[in-house]
Order: sequence, then C-alpha cells, then structure tokens
Amino acid sequence: MTVEAPSSTTSAPQGRILVIRGGAIGDFIVTLPVLAALRERFPRARLELLTYPNVAPLAVRAGLADEARAIESRPLAGFFARGGRLDPAESARLAACEVIFSYLYDPDGLFRDNVARVSRAQVIPGPHRPDEALGVPASVQLLAPLERLAIFDADPVPRLRWAGMGGGQGGWIALHPGSGSPSKNWPLERWEGLVDRLVGSTDLGLVLVGGDAEGDALGRLGARIPGPRRRLLRGEPLDGLAGHLSACQGFIGHDSGITHLAAAVGIPCMVLWGPSSEAVWRPPGPRVRTRSHPGGLAALGLDTVWEALRATLACP
Repeated sequence: MTVEAPSSTTSAPQGRILVIRGGAIGDFIVTLPVLAALRERFPRARLELLTYPNVAPLAVRAGLADEARAIESRPLAGFFARGGRLDPAESARLAACEVIFSYLYDPDGLFRDNVARVSRAQVIPGPHRPDEALGVPASVQLLAPLERLAIFDADPVPRLRWAGMGGGQGGWIALHPGSGSPSKNWPLERWEGLVDRLVGSTDLGLVLVGGDAEGDALGRLGARIPGPRRRLLRGEPLDGLAGHLSACQGFIGHDSGITHLAAAVGIPCMVLWGPSSEAVWRPPGPRVRTRSHPGGLAALGLDTVWEALRATLACP
C-alpha cells in the first residue's frame, strides 16, 4: 500500500522527514498535530509516513503528508528482527531521510539499530502510547519529541480538512454506539431511548456509524428510525467517513477512534465517557463536550445525556 499526494500539491523536496506511527485509529489521529507542526515548520521538506493502510489516506488527503506506506509490508519485516535481512529498496528510502520520528514500540532497539545500519538519519523516538500517569493530553505528549528540532508550543488539536468536505447536508446528526471495549459503551437500551427522543422531538436525520462489531446495535437502532431520516455508514473507509461526518450538525459517541475522527473534522461532539483517562484521551478542542458518571456509564441517565446533547448541538 502506498498513498501519495498528487504531484501538483507537493512542494519541491528539500530533505525528507519520516514519521512512523502504529496503533489504532485514535492513536493515529492524536498524532496528526505532529504532522501539522512538521509541515508548518518545514514546508519544503518531503513528509512521509509509515502507518496502517486504513488511516493513511487521512493524512495525505489533508495535506499533512506527501506519501504514506504500509508499516506491516513484507519488505520492512527485516527491520524488526535482530540482524535481519534488510530490503535494498527500503534501505534506500531510509537512507534518503534526514530525520525519522519513530513512535514504535521498540523496547530492545531492534528497529533503531537496523535503521542505523543503512541510514545516517537523526532518529528521534517518541512514546508509542501516552503515559496516563502524567495526566497530560495524548497529543501534547506526542508533540514533545519535536522539541529536538526546536518546535515548541505547537497546536495540539488534531484537524482534518480537505476540499469538498462538508456543505449541503445540514440537519443530520451522527451516532456511533460502539468503541474498542464494551466497558466504554453506554447501554444499548439507553441508546434506543435517545434515538426515540431524537425521532420524536426533532426533525434531524440520524446517521448510524459503525463496523462489524456494532452490527447488532446498528440494526436495533436503525429499526427505530423512519427510512427517510436514516443513513447507515457501516465499514466506511475513514477518509470517506470523515467527509460524511464533516457534513453533519453534530456527533455523539464513546471514547473511540471514530469520536476522535469526528472531533478532528470540527463538528460539535458529545462524548459519553467511560473508564479511561479523560485528561489524556479526551479529544481536544472547544466543540467537544463529555458526560460521565462516577458509577460508570451504566449509571448515566438518559435525561442527562439528552440535555447535554441539546446543549452540544447549540454549540457555535
């Protein structure tokens, strides 16, 4: 997999910077400020990514990277093994880099040592996962390694915009009833009650978002929504989903990568927050509101969420 920006939008290369980022959707999105800060500070450099194919188009379409390649590709396998056989083409790519930011989990330094065999690039390590004990937002922690290049006080808010996003589809709200863990989810019966109120008390159309894991929930919620007011986005590619979300009036979901995506496209978001650290993982930005309960999400009442959602949708 290689995703590359059109040549007409790529500045003449003046050095190459590589950012390596694994992890899930949310992990990638909170790394977007790193790409934005590098793009702003070094606008003529060629900025490349090694990441997962599902998230790569987000950065390229938003102009935050010139090219993205698959981190799990077979030619790269040797770089993750002790004394591995190093692919000549990948070795040449790494040798052409001036700076490499690695957010990999590399406790034994295998990747770092193998890169040093083929490249004289400055390798700057970053945390593969933010330290929750610090109580500092994830994006701020991921920006810290950029201080090695004298980049300070970068904007920590992930932002995703490209031509054609939004416009012409107001009056819809997106709902994502899932997450990466059942412990982060509001009970489905409460979601059904919320859908009933939205259908009965507003004229909004409802966009149901999810993947295979949310299949049952999407089916149950969809059955409660009149056809003309229902849209289903199941398994949508992330760049396409970002475009759909940007056209919505608002979003409600849990602590999940899709919520981070919705916040990054700039729409008002209501997040039903579960057990993870809100100080670290809450999507930053003035249009994000959260609701939680000391007793867990099972104790979070429908009336509380309804009033919070109404306030969120009225948020400028």
